[in-house]
Amino acid sequence: MKRIITATVQDRSGVLNRITGMLQKRQFNIDSISVGGSETEGISKMTLVVEISDSQKLEQLTKQLNKQIDVIKVSDITDKAIVARELALIKVLGSGKLNAEIQGIIAPFRASVIDVSKESLTIQVTGKPDKVEALISLLRPYGIKELTKTGVTAFLRGQQPKQITELNSFSG
Repeated sequence: MKRIITATVQDRSGVLNRITGMLQKRQFNIDSISVGGSETEGISKMTLVVEISDSQKLEQLTKQLNKQIDVIKVSDITDKAIVARELALIKVLGSGKLNAEIQGIIAPFRASVIDVSKESLTIQVTGKPDKVEALISLLRPYGIKELTKTGVTAFLRGQQPKQITELNSFSG
């Protein structure tokens, strides 16, 4: 099962390398990873999407991440209320009539054309990973010349729903 793990880390040289090296040594496959600055200077946030087969492996991963010297906090946010987005840039073969057809396909996805040439269109789309993948699938028949994605970035929504166990502890 794919798990979304966030890590708050010191913004120092080599942090990403040490974390990915640790994951590699323990044979965790990273589906995607995104890293960027945060609201606090000197602190970065990482979002990792990792394939994990069982809860024991998940516990091992979070413990190993927490042992890293530059890691401040690690959270598995997979089963929480989250906001998650991905960006994709897609260069599609197109010209003339095809451009109008492609515009019609991308409109419901709120994607936009960010570059046009005689032979191609470059499309930008952001959204949930399944939305991005759906658009890519629709564009494949037109001939994808180039494709790049950022990977998932995510964090908790402002308000988390009450857990069922918390609700049950008040009934008695």
